Amino acid sequence: MSQTDSVPVFAEGTFEEQVQELVNYLVRNQPDEERAASIRPFQEALASTEGQKPLSEDVERRRKILVMILTSITGLGHGQEKEIEGFFNLIYAHLFSLFSPSSQEAKQHTATLLKVISSAPSEQISIKYRILSNLFNALPRNSSLRLSVYKTILQIAVADDSINILHLSRSDVEKWTNEWDISPEDKSAFLENIVDAYAKSNQLIQSYDYSLLHLRSLPSTSEAARDTSIKVIASALRIPSIFDFDALFKIDAVVANKDHELFSLLQVFLNNGLSEFKSWEASHAGVLEKYDLGRAQLERKIRLLTLASLGFKNIGTNLPYAKIAEAIQVDASEVEKWVIDIIRTGLLSGKLSQTTQTLYVTRSTARSFEREQWQALEQRLSSWKSGLSSVLEVVASAKRQGGHVSQTVAAAAV
Repeated sequence: MSQTDSVPVFAEGTFEEQVQELVNYLVRNQPDEERAASIRPFQEALASTEGQKPLSEDVERRRKILVMILTSITGLGHGQEKEIEGFFNLIYAHLFSLFSPSSQEAKQHTATLLKVISSAPSEQISIKYRILSNLFNALPRNSSLRLSVYKTILQIAVADDSINILHLSRSDVEKWTNEWDISPEDKSAFLENIVDAYAKSNQLIQSYDYSLLHLRSLPSTSEAARDTSIKVIASALRIPSIFDFDALFKIDAVVANKDHELFSLLQVFLNNGLSEFKSWEASHAGVLEKYDLGRAQLERKIRLLTLASLGFKNIGTNLPYAKIAEAIQVDASEVEKWVIDIIRTGLLSGKLSQTTQTLYVTRSTARSFEREQWQALEQRLSSWKSGLSSVLEVVASAKRQGGHVSQTVAAAAV
């Protein structure tokens, strides 16, 4: 039996009693004369004629009765939230006990329910989320229907500008898409939905993070991967708080675009400085405008990345303002402003000294981690090891001298 994230719990009573409960909920706000007429077809369907199998043994009849109920659902109803939730939970329990979640009938009925739930008034947003979450959890973990349910949840969240209420995480998304019985194309489309959902909610960092997942889900040589990789590169360059470009070079679809004009710009941001950026811009007229890339924002990024690289090479030392000013091509009077900016980004940590006109670097981020960075790390660790050895030797020597003094004092006392 396929695993779900919830256990179906039926209300007490027979199938007939539970159907009556569902029908009573559906017609509760109708006038008396209409209510009787609405209930009658269900009463007739529940009645067993002579020679007919008991309803408890007749799966097909129970299915037909459930379908009658499903086709009568036009909204969430007029009950309290607990009643609405209970009504739909009972519907889900019967639906997935009478129809396999992988069957065409279950898919059709689920699609109808999703349409009804999503079209409910916006003031019922909290119960919409709850009954959709219950539906998601009622389905087997590998069910493709979970994809349809969560797409509906996403659509509602975007329309209501409440995507944060979902508490969506990359680990959950990766887990789900690996569990669901869906095609690679459906997986990619779902990831793209998440990218778009966060973009529409103006949460560009989250949108960018999911765009990396989406890009990795595409065949690296496909046209879709080519187009998406260019969008991802442009986003990485455009978003002010993204400084990790090394991750992009580990994605096959990005590397496959090595002849593209933006790929060469990406290489500048991974390895070079402001002079190389200006040279690239001079030889690629109109490209920044084409991809909606602001020159001032890019110049800020390349300066901060250059300063981070300089800091990484000088961890544990004092960097003169003049050296920083030369590296990032600013006046010495502006150095402190740029150092404060880079500390705010988290790329570098250190302490400014106006007296000595230096920056003492305590930590800095490397733009990439290749052989050169590993060698620098090895040298730094070796230096720390030597320093610790010296400290241990001093401590040991002090202990020896302390022991000798104690023995001398003890002998004198005797």
